[in-house]
Amino acid sequence: MHGNKQHLQKDFFLYNASKARSKTYINMREVSQRFRLPPSEYVIVPSTYEPHQEGEFILRVFSEKRNLSEEAENTISVDRPVPRPGHTDQESEEQQQFRNIFRQIAGDDMEICADELKNVLNTVVNKHKDLKTQGFTLESCRSMIALMDTDGSGRLNLQEFHHLWKKIKAWQKIFKHYDTDHSGTINSYEMRNAVNDAGFHLNSQLYDIITMRYADKHMNIDFDSFICCFVRLEGMFRAFNAFDKDGDGIIKLNVLEWLQLTMYA
Repeated sequence: MHGNKQHLQKDFFLYNASKARSKTYINMREVSQRFRLPPSEYVIVPSTYEPHQEGEFILRVFSEKRNLSEEAENTISVDRPVPRPGHTDQESEEQQQFRNIFRQIAGDDMEICADELKNVLNTVVNKHKDLKTQGFTLESCRSMIALMDTDGSGRLNLQEFHHLWKKIKAWQKIFKHYDTDHSGTINSYEMRNAVNDAGFHLNSQLYDIITMRYADKHMNIDFDSFICCFVRLEGMFRAFNAFDKDGDGIIKLNVLEWLQLTMYA
C-alpha cells in the first residue's frame, strides 16, 4: 500500500474500505471471484472461513504491462534499548524497599537461585487474580536466570534481579493492554501486536511457531507462557547479536558455538 511492505495492523482494515471482495463469505470448499481494477497498488488478503486454519489459494493477474507482486512481510529485527541517563549514587526510597525485600528472599549471600526465583514470581503473580496462569515452572526460571546472569554464576544478584523485574513489569503492562476482555489470556492475533510492541519484529513463519509453541488448544496464551516467550526471544536475539560481529544479520557457527547458543538462549 503506497510502498508499505510491512504487516498491516487491525486498525488499517477498520479505517480503510476494501476496493473489491467476495460477494458471499460463507464456509465453502472453494470460492472464486473475478475483479477488474484500475492500475494502482493493492493488498490481496486470502483467508479461510474459520481462524487458525490453512488452505491453498491461486491468484491470477492479467495486466497490460508488467506487474510486480510479493508477500507483505516484516523484516526480522529487535529494537535496541535506549540507554537512560545515569542516576545519582543516592538510593531512592523505592530502591531501598526493593533491596530490603530482596535481602529477605536471598539471604546473606544476596543472590537467588532458580528455585527461589520461582517462589518469588509465583507468589507475586498469584496476587493478580486478573492473570490466568498455572505458575512459572522451574525451567522457565532457569531461562530467566540464563538471560540476566551476566557474571555466569547461575544465580541473580540484586542488580540482575531488578533488571529482570523491570522487564517483567513492562511485559505485564503490554499483556494487560491486549487482554481487552479481561480473560487473563490473549489470543494469537493479539500476540502478534504484543510481540511487536515489546520491540521484537518477526515474520509470519515465526509467529506461527510462537502460536504452536505457547498457545493452548483454543489458541490462547496465558501470562506465564507470554513471559516465557519474551524471555526466549530476548535471549535468542542477544545470543545471535553476540556472534554477529559485523552486524550483517548472518553468523557462522561451529557445533560448540551452536550448542552454546541454544543452551543459553
